[in-house]
Formats: sequence, C-alpha cells, structure tokens
Amino acid sequence: MKQLLVFALLALTAVASAHAQNRLRGTITAVNGDVMTIKSRDLQIQLAPDAQVAVPKRATADDFKQGSYVGVTSVKGPDGRLVARRIHALGPTTPSGHIANWDGMPNSLMTNANLESRAQVAGGDELVLKYKDGEQKILVTPQTEYYTFTNGSRADLKPGENIFTGAKPDGSKFVTSRVVVSKDGVNPPQ
Repeated sequence: MKQLLVFALLALTAVASAHAQNRLRGTITAVNGDVMTIKSRDLQIQLAPDAQVAVPKRATADDFKQGSYVGVTSVKGPDGRLVARRIHALGPTTPSGHIANWDGMPNSLMTNANLESRAQVAGGDELVLKYKDGEQKILVTPQTEYYTFTNGSRADLKPGENIFTGAKPDGSKFVTSRVVVSKDGVNPPQ
C-alpha cells in the first residue's frame, strides 16, 4: 500500500511538472516564423498563433495607485524587512501570491498582489500588498524601479533584444502565449 501511495504521488508530481510554466529569460538570437531562439540555455520558444508581445516602459510611483495589481521583486534588507527593487504592472490573469524563490535577481522574492496602501516610514514608503492567502509589507526606497507595459508586436522580436516569458515545455521546445521584450534600452523587469 505504501509503495502504491508513493507511486501515485510521483505520478501526480510528473503530471503537474509537465503542465507547469517555466520562467524563461534570455537574448534573442534568431526568429524564424513562429519560433524564437534565445541565448541563455539555447532554447527554442514556439509562439502561439495569438501570442501577445509586450514592451516594458519606465514608470514612476505615481503610476501605481491604491488597488493597482502589481508584481514586486524584493530582497530581504539587513533588518529582515522586504525591500522593493522593482515594481511592475500586472495583467488581471497573472496569479497572485508570494513566491519565495524568484529567479529574476539573486536572493529575490516576487509578490503579485493588489496595492492596498502606501505610507511613509523610516527609510522610504511602506507598501501593503494583499493577495488571496495573505499580505506583505514591503519597503520602497528611492532606488526602487517602476515599470508599466505597452502593446508590442512581433516586429519587436529581433536578435539582440532580451525577453521574459512563462512557457510550457513541449518536446524539445517551449510554447508561450505572451512574451515581454526589451525596447529602447528598457529590459523586462521580471
């Protein structure tokens, strides 16, 4: 019975992994029709026929009001408080929550949540971010970067540009329905 339970658990894990999104970053080396090759681990990414292309734009704190749905990349400060490094707008279908091991920068975390409030505190402003299963208080400093996104097009996907996407594995490549691509020197903040 114990062996059957272990086997069932392993099978469920394998199925979940097969359907999981992979966060992919890299520099475009080639675009051939609907297939984009990126240099990071020499990956090929198949663009879905209706794939959206987004372009990041620098923003300011004033672009984010109470109720804004945001993604905040943070790191733990010397006092243990979370300190925001980047804040970016999120679309409504992006899952909310707190990701303890974000791979966008060393030792970082990601919180996707609604901006509940902002208050001045020692060292900057404190954001209260609320999501389905909890909340986070994150310090914003003058070094925090802000980003929004605009619609791009497949013409923005060209060699030398940097991308970020969440993609599902499909054989020897990945498939995505949305990709964020650098433009005018502004890289994807995720």
